[in-house]
Amino acid sequence: MAPALPLALLALLAPGLAVALPGCDYPAHLWCSSREIAVACQAESRCANLSHPTAPPVEVSLYYESLCPACRGFMIEQLFTTWLLLPSETMNITLVPYGNAQEKKVGGKWQFQCQHGSAECLGNMIQACLMHEAEDFTTYFPVIFCMESGTSATKNLEACLQVYAPQLDAGRITACVQGDLGTALMHRNAQLTEALDPPHQYVPWIVVNGKHTDELQEQAQRSLLRLVCQLYQGEKPEGCQSTAAPKPRAVCKH
Repeated sequence: MAPALPLALLALLAPGLAVALPGCDYPAHLWCSSREIAVACQAESRCANLSHPTAPPVEVSLYYESLCPACRGFMIEQLFTTWLLLPSETMNITLVPYGNAQEKKVGGKWQFQCQHGSAECLGNMIQACLMHEAEDFTTYFPVIFCMESGTSATKNLEACLQVYAPQLDAGRITACVQGDLGTALMHRNAQLTEALDPPHQYVPWIVVNGKHTDELQEQAQRSLLRLVCQLYQGEKPEGCQSTAAPKPRAVCKH
């Protein structure tokens, strides 16, 4: 005698049969449309889309300045490589180029003084305008990586756009840098940086899931990939199997 099939499986295999399940008043093709229906119809194990609830991404915010060697090293060796290795749902990144700069209002207009001189202010503003123009992180982050990994973070915008984002207009970004919009974007980054709690003492200043501690900073700079994989509450992606050697910590102080 053949073994009896579970009612849920029988209904899935032969939906034309009038199989009644207690509490299940839905046709078989709707059983995986929500977790509640799947439970009522005893079909959870057959609904792959409901088997792994989505975990929130790890939030990583980087407060930096464009010409700080330690910032460039962290972005190139840690942040960008971690972003490449992990699926997009694992980590959200926020970039705030400003760092140890200072602002003051002169004649009703904001002016900025940067730790590594006027070239750094220009680099910060180019990246702020690039982010505003591109909007999409996956579009502008490779361009910023290209600029930061080159010999000049201020003179290679057009070359990096040609490689990573040819759809963007370099002229519009330049107009932003030279106009009031660029100033407004830098002022906003100044406000975001000044609002940090605790106040930043150096850059790169790394905030993870809304928090900054010495321990998180140390872990992020030594191996951001390892830290994000430890904090992510969902199913660990394949990229978490990578075992990159920890990096020594470096910063640019005030």
